[in-house]
Amino acid sequence: MTGNELEIELKEPLMPVEEYLAAGVHIGTQQKSKDMMKFIYRVRGDGLYILDIQATDERIKTAAKFLSQYEPSKILVVTSRQYGQYPAKKFANAIGGMAVVGRFIPGMLTNQRLHGLNTYIEPDVVVVTDPIGDAQAINEAVQTGIPIVALCDTNNTTKYVDLVIPTNNKGRKALSVIYYILTKELLRLRGVTTSLTPEDFETEL
Repeated sequence: MTGNELEIELKEPLMPVEEYLAAGVHIGTQQKSKDMMKFIYRVRGDGLYILDIQATDERIKTAAKFLSQYEPSKILVVTSRQYGQYPAKKFANAIGGMAVVGRFIPGMLTNQRLHGLNTYIEPDVVVVTDPIGDAQAINEAVQTGIPIVALCDTNNTTKYVDLVIPTNNKGRKALSVIYYILTKELLRLRGVTTSLTPEDFETEL
């Protein structure tokens, strides 16, 4: 056993490392941003950057702790990514939060005139699935001073993100696993036990 493996075992991950790996949570893209360098473990022979699973696990713990300070109904999760939509909605339902999936209507967080259309919302914190696809939500959160938690892949820039969760934010299995663990840990911190499983967060193909 290497020192590294020992460290992972001692730190009690939220999910066995093998399950993270099986879901491809660690598999990044062929691009890396300066912002994400510190979360990159190595580069594979085929040019894909590999994320550090331990950093992912620790950041989920930190994000859950951070989100647990907020009123559940004031937590908004946003995703334009197809594979993120089902797990993001499941996360919102399980914790009692809000979800905006698919197209994010400009002005949702900034234009009170949308109030009558029921599209103006006032969250206290926003969780985004991909800073690239969810750029509109990030811009509006920044304008209104709402903190941002973001799932970030190796190619993402994290300029306006308050808390980064380094993960593959494109894969179907990876997204379902990340949202499942975040839900489970957030509920645990609130003293709620759940019978939800990773499969419950998996979108149908």
